[in-house]
Amino acid sequence: MINNNFFTNRTLAIATKHNKEAVIAPILEKHLLVTCITPENLDTDQLGTFSGEIERVLDPLAAARQKCYLAMERANTDLAVASEGSFGAHPLLYFLPADDELLLLVDKKNNLEIVVREISTKTNFNGKEITTEEELLAFAQLIYFPSHALIIKDRQEEFTAIEKGITNLEQLQETFRHFKLCYGKAYLETDMRAMHNPTRMQVIATATEKLVQKLSVPCPNCNTPGFGIIKAEPGLPCESCKSPTKSTLYYVYNCQKCNHTKEMYFPKAKEYEEPMYCDRCNP
Repeated sequence: MINNNFFTNRTLAIATKHNKEAVIAPILEKHLLVTCITPENLDTDQLGTFSGEIERVLDPLAAARQKCYLAMERANTDLAVASEGSFGAHPLLYFLPADDELLLLVDKKNNLEIVVREISTKTNFNGKEITTEEELLAFAQLIYFPSHALIIKDRQEEFTAIEKGITNLEQLQETFRHFKLCYGKAYLETDMRAMHNPTRMQVIATATEKLVQKLSVPCPNCNTPGFGIIKAEPGLPCESCKSPTKSTLYYVYNCQKCNHTKEMYFPKAKEYEEPMYCDRCNP
């Protein structure tokens, strides 16, 4: 259970201009007992856009933090949540695209920042240069169009023309024909803005559930919510040769408020690793 002495009846600003409140607000209102609001005219695009018109210069955590402070200032509140998505190759499964969603809660009243990440291969993230309508329709089908929107540019980088948020087949075909006439080709990419990407919305919802789970763990020293993992230490011994492996031996938990730490050994409920994962037994 979450210690709702921290959150009950407070106003929480959701820092978004892309309708993320649709999935974030119900979860946080249910579990934190807050009232969620979305500040009007909050321009989070000033911190960068997926499509490249404005360069994203901040790292994801810094960008999410800046969004939170912009939202709190506009909404005149001291509690906010923001998400920041990154798209590209999965950090471990390099051959698969991934959605890496960072979700940050900033509580100025209690001097807290609680962050979670959800990395998912459930994404339609893609892009391709298109020269024919057959390629156009094939790509549209591949990325779940029209439920997921498309972006058309004259080229992938250093583009001079762009159309975003295309969710209608007639509009897609007409826009492509215009680009083909003007530029000889077009570059298509998935519109990763949350309101145009239901698959991404699902990942944001999962990240929000993960945030609630983290907030449900109180610090054993001061009872502050968000007692979470800050480090995974490898070294789980091999079952056969007893040499340390790369598998996790223990997690380090930390409190944002009082900085209390705790080590939890054998988090995967096993004291030895299988020899197939040992660099000595299976080099």
